[in-house]
Amino acid sequence: MSRQRDDYEKSWWKRFKGWVDGEWDPLASGMEIRVPGSKPEERVTAAPKYLTEAGTPEEGSPAKGAAVGSESPKDPHPSLYDGRGIRYFRRFYQIMSVLLCLSIIFVLLWTVSYLPVFGNAGNPDNNEVSARYIERGLQETGAVNIVTGMILDYRAFDTFGESCVLFIASCCVLVLLRIDVEVKDGQSESGLKKRLAEANDRIYEPKNDIILQKCAGVLVPLILVFGIYIVLNGHLSPGGGFSGGAVLGSGLILYLNAFGFGKTERFFTEKVYRRVTLSALTFYCLAKSYSFFTGANHLESGIPLGTPGAILSSGLILPLNICVGLVVACTMYAFYTLFRKGGM
Repeated sequence: MSRQRDDYEKSWWKRFKGWVDGEWDPLASGMEIRVPGSKPEERVTAAPKYLTEAGTPEEGSPAKGAAVGSESPKDPHPSLYDGRGIRYFRRFYQIMSVLLCLSIIFVLLWTVSYLPVFGNAGNPDNNEVSARYIERGLQETGAVNIVTGMILDYRAFDTFGESCVLFIASCCVLVLLRIDVEVKDGQSESGLKKRLAEANDRIYEPKNDIILQKCAGVLVPLILVFGIYIVLNGHLSPGGGFSGGAVLGSGLILYLNAFGFGKTERFFTEKVYRRVTLSALTFYCLAKSYSFFTGANHLESGIPLGTPGAILSSGLILPLNICVGLVVACTMYAFYTLFRKGGM
């Protein structure tokens, strides 16, 4: 039969058990509390909260009505309340951070050591895949731009994942930064309106900036037309959905800065954003699923490739470029509006 240690009250196990049971908080120990209006020397040190037998919390600070600087109840674990426990924790945290960084560096260096030698004929950039893209890309995809044919035909599944990443990122930003317009329990409608007015920065819009509005009136149509051109000619020349969508998004942001949310929301709202993004991703998923199914089973897809060099050619690459461009443009505009005022 084991006997209880004489120093059990001062042991680390007792301290750990007390922390798990919520009898004391080591992070709250050693903190100085200054009463408003008191002198610098009239400070008390916050003692942790204890639980009485009845289960009610009892402060370890001086009793109500006691003078500032009076003696507080004796701490059962003084070594933990003088900041030593926090110092140990910080030192452990620093050591573990350094070990984690060193482990990541070691794994990366170990991986790099297994990369093929530069210039070797058997390197991945010299294998038959790149030769297939160059030699038969135009015949199999119908796209004059080999890069677009590779991204939206041979590796269209990867591009779909990138588009989904953009959509998920915008959803996360929307969840984190949006303004909640629902009235919560205990909150009046006037309080909600006041909070929305404080969070809304539309009062800072350049409503009377004639120079910005005139320049935007000339530049925005040109930017949008150029973005549409890049998207529609991605299979014929350098460009595509990602670059064209970025140009379209910048045009929308410029229009918003010049004319404000009032005019922009006449044609682009949160509903429009959700519907456009969802429709584009759904069409992309269904179209490429059909294409993957027919290709994996050696079936004819029935989608004509058209004449290489014509605007209506390359099979599904043109509509997929349009879908990617819409997703990128909506994501850029959504990021800007959400970071600016917490809503679209």
